[in-house]
Amino acid sequence: MKPFQKSVIAVISLVFLFVIPDTLKAQITQTQAFRVGEGFIRIAQPGQVADTLSVLGDLNMPGRYIIPRGIRADELLAHARGPITSRSSVENIDWNKMRVEMSISRHSSEEGRMITDTFVFRYDEEYPLDLFEYQLRNGDIVKVEVKRSPSFLDWLRVFSTVVSATATTIIVVDRLSN
Repeated sequence: MKPFQKSVIAVISLVFLFVIPDTLKAQITQTQAFRVGEGFIRIAQPGQVADTLSVLGDLNMPGRYIIPRGIRADELLAHARGPITSRSSVENIDWNKMRVEMSISRHSSEEGRMITDTFVFRYDEEYPLDLFEYQLRNGDIVKVEVKRSPSFLDWLRVFSTVVSATATTIIVVDRLSN
């Protein structure tokens, strides 16, 4: 074997020994650190005192979260990558008409029922102060809904459908009676 071929083989083997395993290791640790399993998302570090709670609704990453004890609701919303936005290629969304309703339910052993706290805010407003101070607990259920106020086009679509159906019914009845 020629010296050039030996040096090429040595360089390729070094790449396989050092570079590729680090790349694979980085991919594996990144996926294990964030997505533990289907629907489970770990935010708490291993060994850290943690709670689990369910996050449902119009979020970019809903699922069962393993969170550090004492995390606040606004931090959880950030970890879930925020509320989703409905966007179509036909229309532009007017952000001041979009509002977020975040409900946090927990079981009260004293009262023997579920207690729900609701936070409502718009995209163009600041988060409610209570949301920053709200401490999440083990077993909480967090539900996020993104709602939009109807626009003129929404009302026009409903009205035109009703008028069209009424006109069609009148024409059909008139044709059948003749």
